Amino acid sequence: MSAVKKIKQDTHNAFLNFYELEAEGRTGNDFPYYMVSRMTKPENLEINQPKRRADGVIVFALYGSDRIVLVRQYRYPLGRRIYELPAGLIDDGENPREAAIREMKEETGLTFRPVHTDPLFENPAYTTAGMTDEKCVLVCGYAEGEPDEAGLELTEDIEVVIADRPQARRILREESCALPCAYMLIHFISGGDPFAFLSADSSNGNL
Repeated sequence: MSAVKKIKQDTHNAFLNFYELEAEGRTGNDFPYYMVSRMTKPENLEINQPKRRADGVIVFALYGSDRIVLVRQYRYPLGRRIYELPAGLIDDGENPREAAIREMKEETGLTFRPVHTDPLFENPAYTTAGMTDEKCVLVCGYAEGEPDEAGLELTEDIEVVIADRPQARRILREESCALPCAYMLIHFISGGDPFAFLSADSSNGNL
């Protein structure tokens, strides 16, 4: 049976750390497995606390009724910009919606108003389970105001893009996107009300 036998922490950083696992495969073979985590201590890894809260939020925001808020951000591991949804880490004492409001303001200058949904639509999900235990919440809502860069950190290089459906199609066809962004762009261009799924009757399975 597959299992993790030991955990060794190799870095001690504030936002991301490297861990080496002593893993056991399904046939009983031992091997090293490497992962990164937002957690600063081994005891707080998902391995040891499978019910811990989400690390971050990803924000699916409409601007008006027919445009979507995107960020075109320089990502250092890629050496170039890619399209993403606004996103960020949840601070201590914040809930996901509060974090989404703050992150939207910091990254774009826009004011964000979350919509209230069935909790099943804000259940934390894993981002890349093969290499990290990070999990995020998708928060949906509406954004308004004028974009600005006043809230950006010195390490952030972000261009705000408010895209209509033709722009979204072009981005999907021609540009590089983070996976959550690509998924929600596909949903956005499919037509109709992009938030229709949030008001679906989940009590009888009609989603």
